[in-house]
Amino acid sequence: MSHEEFPTEPPAVVTCGLPYANGDLHVGHLRSLVGGDAYARALEKLGQTTAFVCGSDMHGTPIAVNAAQEGIDPEELALRYHEQHAAQIPQFNVDFDFYGHTRQPTNVEQTVAFVEALEEGGYVYEKEILVAWDPEADQALPDRYVEGTCPYCGEHARGDECDEGCGRHLEPGEIEDPRSTITGNPAEYREREHKFFRLQEFQEYLQGFIDRLEGTENARTRPREWIEGELQDWCITRDIDWGIEYPGREDLVLYVWVDAPTEYVSASRQYTEEVGPDVYDWERVWKEDGEIVHVIGQDIIQHHTVFWPALLHGVGYNEPRAVVACGFVNIAGEAFSKSRNRAVWAEELLESPVHVDSYRYFTVTGSGFESDVDFSWGGLAERVNGELVGAIGNFIYRSLLFAHREYGGTPDVEPSGETVAEIEEAMERFRGAVNDYEIRGLGSPLLELARYGNEYIQRAEPWNLTDEDPERAAQVIRDCVQLSKALAVLMEPTMPAKAAELWDQLGEQGSVHDAPLSAALEAPPAAFDAPEELFDRLEDDEVAELETALEERVEQREDEDGSEGEEPAADLEPVLDERVPFDTFQSMDLRVGRITSAEPIEGADELLRLEVDIGVETRQVVAGLRQLHDVDALPGTRVVLVANLEKSEIFGVESNGMVLAAGEQADLLTTYDDAPLGTRVR
Repeated sequence: MSHEEFPTEPPAVVTCGLPYANGDLHVGHLRSLVGGDAYARALEKLGQTTAFVCGSDMHGTPIAVNAAQEGIDPEELALRYHEQHAAQIPQFNVDFDFYGHTRQPTNVEQTVAFVEALEEGGYVYEKEILVAWDPEADQALPDRYVEGTCPYCGEHARGDECDEGCGRHLEPGEIEDPRSTITGNPAEYREREHKFFRLQEFQEYLQGFIDRLEGTENARTRPREWIEGELQDWCITRDIDWGIEYPGREDLVLYVWVDAPTEYVSASRQYTEEVGPDVYDWERVWKEDGEIVHVIGQDIIQHHTVFWPALLHGVGYNEPRAVVACGFVNIAGEAFSKSRNRAVWAEELLESPVHVDSYRYFTVTGSGFESDVDFSWGGLAERVNGELVGAIGNFIYRSLLFAHREYGGTPDVEPSGETVAEIEEAMERFRGAVNDYEIRGLGSPLLELARYGNEYIQRAEPWNLTDEDPERAAQVIRDCVQLSKALAVLMEPTMPAKAAELWDQLGEQGSVHDAPLSAALEAPPAAFDAPEELFDRLEDDEVAELETALEERVEQREDEDGSEGEEPAADLEPVLDERVPFDTFQSMDLRVGRITSAEPIEGADELLRLEVDIGVETRQVVAGLRQLHDVDALPGTRVVLVANLEKSEIFGVESNGMVLAAGEQADLLTTYDDAPLGTRVR
């Protein structure tokens, strides 16, 4: 890869984490799918040769478990969901160049070839290990067939992942107090022969790789503890019938995290087979100097920054240039929960009055990509009505309507230097967002440019100038039409359908999807028809109906489960009688910050050394969070910091500030929305 600024001469591939073919799509999936689509489109806007590929993850024990419960073959279940996903994803204007699945012959062939290459390179060995076993069912319990306690954090864990606690990948035999999900009985550990990938041999390579890796901060900082610590070799086989057979072994299948990322390569191959190597050369991308960008959820960072690059290096393939990892999606202020139906499903969004591009704008621009976000119908409506209808749509409609009525289209004058400068600045912010992997920055120039346009047209009042100063009136409207065209070009990655509508309203030829970024400064057509409003307002009754449906669904599931709701609150300390003057409170300098790194302090069981970015500087802070938070997950967390607290020394480490937290469990205080780092809390 080049590590040069985009666009580069070598071609690129953008991939999204594979949706698991085991259930319906929801807003959690859509955040990375839409984000990946916007990023791939933005690369193409800059002139980068790009393929955007993905597929369905068809293997693994959850599919086998669910298929057994339904009494059907795992392949039938997986294909059902694959076909559903393949039909739904394009409805969100996510335009993959190729969307396959991991059971297709190309991926089976590619996966087997990778494993055989690792074998030939001496990177695979055989070892007897302890695996969970159900003595009643007399069978092994791979991955999701077993649950118990995470040995690292003590939380409930399932199979190969502590998904309710620290999020660590778990090897076979690591779960404590194992229990069979088949019979519900306690499981026992028995010795079985399995294949291992010599991950430890790649430690030095991975330490260099993580220094080269681009992308979001969470993807570049979280893996360091694993890579710089003691790497464990990786068990790459499982005792299960459903999967790709290990070459030469009928009793073992490959672990799903071998064949799943290999689909990125396979999908690229299949795309080249469709369009020809002159259009897109997958071998150059994966075997030579191409640019590989993975857009994923933060729960699979470890797989994409440790296992996957080591595997690629072991078979002589190119390494990823960047990993872009999004945060989690909460629902209406509470944790996402499929089991409690506290979720917003793709089908719901498609059936709602919300245009899919309005949803895309909401999810792309709502927060920093690596931050956790909160989805609510009310919050979505507020952004749609205030930003899309009230700012962007309002500016475009009033500008084009006035231009059509008074001039029949674009006035015959050149745009002003001020307007050209504003558009150039927006284009530069867009380029910067692409090269900094800031998904939010792909859409934020839209609102900034529209607000400039609204202020400009309101200040100039061209409707009062057509008689008094017709030249000035023509100049103002010419500028506004140019701004509208720039908005169409910049809008395309975030809202492709609405960009196409606006492009047509301007009377442009060709497709906005093919228009380069430079088209933002090209002259609009001389004539165009009367415009129509781009965005529809979401009415209060529509929003209330959507919110009520979600609340009722959650309550119904809790009633069915016999849930009694939240645990009663612990005894609370009484409010202090002693009051402090307002000036005393005002003297506290509370700032919005973000933890950039967290590491244990040697000899202190409870203390961590944090680096906290507060916008104007980064502070070192000692905090007693080690036993209460997953250390690996803290980088990227937004906090509130007391910035003018006197410095202190704790366990020999200087602490310059204090992060605020609530209760015995140290619930970290943060901001509801995405206030800029360094913003003062009042």
